[in-house]
Amino acid sequence: MGNYKGYLIDLDGTIYLGKEIIPAGKRFVERLQKTNQPFLFVTNNTTKTPEAVANRLEKEFDLHVPASVVYTASLATIDYMKEMNQGKKVYVIGESGLVDLILAAGFVWEEESPDYVIVGLDTGITYEKFVKATLAIRRGAVFIGTNPDKNIPTERGLLPGAGSMIALVQSAVQKEPVIIGKPNSVIMNEAVKLMGLEKTDVLMVGDNYETDIQSGIQNGIDTLLVLSGFTQKEEVPNLPTAATYTLNSLDDWEL
Repeated sequence: MGNYKGYLIDLDGTIYLGKEIIPAGKRFVERLQKTNQPFLFVTNNTTKTPEAVANRLEKEFDLHVPASVVYTASLATIDYMKEMNQGKKVYVIGESGLVDLILAAGFVWEEESPDYVIVGLDTGITYEKFVKATLAIRRGAVFIGTNPDKNIPTERGLLPGAGSMIALVQSAVQKEPVIIGKPNSVIMNEAVKLMGLEKTDVLMVGDNYETDIQSGIQNGIDTLLVLSGFTQKEEVPNLPTAATYTLNSLDDWEL
């Protein structure tokens, strides 16, 4: 255990579960802060800005972190488009946590002939939004999906997520999108780069084997599966590739 220079950390299911704090998760972050160890929250959530996430952590969970340690799929999407450097015109299906950040980064809204079409979670989705995205991609726009999550867990049950909306557009255009969020390489490469470290220096910490742990396995990063959220203890023996470490609680991790 330990011997890592930095930590990439999931939020929901690792630090909090819905509207409830996970005490061991909170203590884990506070231990990192006390020992001045670098960490970055890496989340597929595109509906909230990093400032909104940091504010929620403070107001709801009494966990005090700067917005600079929150890296969302929205930010990774922006970084990816900047590196591609194929234009500044965008059409976006998504909410303010995605749209506002993209426009603030210098991209320009264009519905007819954008350079990029970005599809994320949009709870105000309409058929016309899908129409505009479909036509623009067919005209040659780069098709980007923010994250592959097909569902989002709520008190009502599993609701359609960004992945479901991306799949609809993908079916309509018969073209594979570039997927940014976990477990794909784009968000992980950008997160490691942002920390200024090598992949061998960091540990990915999360509760979801399919996203958090696979993001490490698929990208050459060690992983810590904590059994505080999505993936259950009884599932562990049957996982196709084991996490580097598996713990019941982050209290058990020695820095």
